[in-house]
Amino acid sequence: MLHRISLEEFAVSVKIRLKKFGSKKRPYYRIVVQDSREPRDGRAIEELGIYHPIEAEDRQIAFDADRVRAWLDKGAQPSDTVRRILNHKNFSL
Repeated sequence: MLHRISLEEFAVSVKIRLKKFGSKKRPYYRIVVQDSREPRDGRAIEELGIYHPIEAEDRQIAFDADRVRAWLDKGAQPSDTVRRILNHKNFSL
């Protein structure tokens, strides 16, 4: 009996989400592309930007819009928090 394996079974879901850094009570985050099965602080495929919630408003968020657009076009799904951060910077999804 032959076993047929479709490529769809091996499709990997990729997420754009936050990876936590910093010390206790002084967090900052990197906006990264990760396999959805990786833990929050696990291996990232690519780093796209940073988010400093404690910094001044004009320095809180920085990201590479071209790379974010490229990953979204490839099918990566942003987390709810990353979606809010991108919308805050008027980045259309």
